[in-house]
Amino acid sequence: MSTETKPKAELYKRVDALWTLVRDQFAFLRRDPLAYAGMLVVAAFVFLGLFGPFLAPHDPIEHTVRGDTGSVLRLSAPSVDAYFGTTAYGKDVLSQFLAGARPTLIVGLFGGLGTGALGFTVGVVSGYYGGWVDELLMRLTDLTFSLPFMPMALLLLTFMTPNIWLITAIIAGFLWKMPARVVRSEVLSVRERTFVKSARASGASDLRTMLYHVAPNVLPIGFLYTAYGVAWAIAAQASLAFLGFGDPTMTSWGRMLRQVFASGNMRVAWWWVLPPAIGIAAITTSVFLIGRAYEEVINPEIQTNQ
Repeated sequence: MSTETKPKAELYKRVDALWTLVRDQFAFLRRDPLAYAGMLVVAAFVFLGLFGPFLAPHDPIEHTVRGDTGSVLRLSAPSVDAYFGTTAYGKDVLSQFLAGARPTLIVGLFGGLGTGALGFTVGVVSGYYGGWVDELLMRLTDLTFSLPFMPMALLLLTFMTPNIWLITAIIAGFLWKMPARVVRSEVLSVRERTFVKSARASGASDLRTMLYHVAPNVLPIGFLYTAYGVAWAIAAQASLAFLGFGDPTMTSWGRMLRQVFASGNMRVAWWWVLPPAIGIAAITTSVFLIGRAYEEVINPEIQTNQ
C-alpha cells in the first residue's frame, strides 16, 4: 500500500467503525419498545418541523376562521370548519400547532447539538490536558453552575430582541456544563489506558491523540448528553416563550400556551391547550426514553433486563 492511500484507508476504516457503532445503537433502540416508540415520535416531530408550515391549512397569524354567516369563530370547539378548534382571536389552532413545530425543532436540534458539542469539547480538553487547563475550564464550569439559567436568560432577553437563534445560543451557552463534567470524568480514566500512552510515546500530537484515541471512547456519553440536551432545549424554549420572551415573529407551542393563558381561557379551551402541551410533553419524553436506552448501553449496571 502506497503512502498516499494509507491515510485514506485508515479514514475509511474509522468511518466504517463509526457507522457500525451508529447501526448497533439503532438496532438496540429497535429492541427496546419504549425507545422505539420514542424514535417514531421524534421522527414524526422532525417531519412536522420540516413540513408543518406547508401542511397548515391557514396562515397561523393572519388568517381568521369564519362561520357560514361570515362571523369570526372565536373559541370554537373542534368542528368541520376548524378541526382543532379556534383561539379567542379566531385563529386556527391546527395551523398554529403545525407551524409551531418548526421553532421547537430548530431550538431543540441546534440547542441540543450545541449543548452536546460544547460540553463534549470542554470535557475532552479539560480531562486530557489536566493542570491549569483543567483548573481554568472547570472553574468556568462551576461559574456556569452558579448562574441560574432562567433568570439569566430572562435578563439577557430583556436587553436584546429575542429571536430563535439568539434563544438557541443562550440555551446552549448555559446548558453545556453537565456534559462537560461527565465527559471530563470519563476522559480522566481513558487517558491513563495503555493505547493512549502508546500513542503519546509514538510521537502522536495532542490533537491527534484526542481525536483518534480519546474522543471515540467517550463519544457514547457525548451522544447521550446531546440527546438529553435536545429535551432540555425544547423545555427551556417553551418556558421562555410561555413567559413572553420567545421569538415574536414565529408561532411556537410555548407561545400558544402563553396566549391561551393570557386570554384567561386556560381552563375552558381544552382544544387550544392540549395540542401544544401534548406536543411538548411527547417530544421531551421521547428524547428522554431514547437517552435512557443509550444510558443502559453505556452503563451496564443499570440495565433493566438484569
